[in-house]
Amino acid sequence: MQWYVDVLKKYVVFSGRARRKEFWMFTLFSAIISIVLNVIDRAIGTDNASTGTGLIGGIYSLLVLLPTLGVTVRRLHDTDRSGFWIFIGLIPIIGWIVLLIFTIQEGTSGQNSHGPDPKGSERFGTAAGSAEPGYPTV
Repeated sequence: MQWYVDVLKKYVVFSGRARRKEFWMFTLFSAIISIVLNVIDRAIGTDNASTGTGLIGGIYSLLVLLPTLGVTVRRLHDTDRSGFWIFIGLIPIIGWIVLLIFTIQEGTSGQNSHGPDPKGSERFGTAAGSAEPGYPTV
């Protein structure tokens, strides 16, 4: 849950890097919350059967839109790609697959053009506080 909250705290941060764990833990918790809210929407009758969305779930989706974009851009930065690669996801099916592959890939080791390695302390055995500020060290 720490990873989810950390992404929300950096909700409009599009610079820096996000490691795979940060991205995928945020995605996991966000999906779980969306499913729970969908069930609540159906239970209280605020869902729209024709679109498959509900009022509470829709509000949640809007609230996490910027954090989701931010963590995705930072994840792309970790693989040394421009954040503009996020737009490839607009291409149906093929774009989603390419974006999925980019987010699954290991980040570049060491510093790249987008900042220091968020896993630097794990990879190189440096001091725990030497990772980029704002990124938890595990």
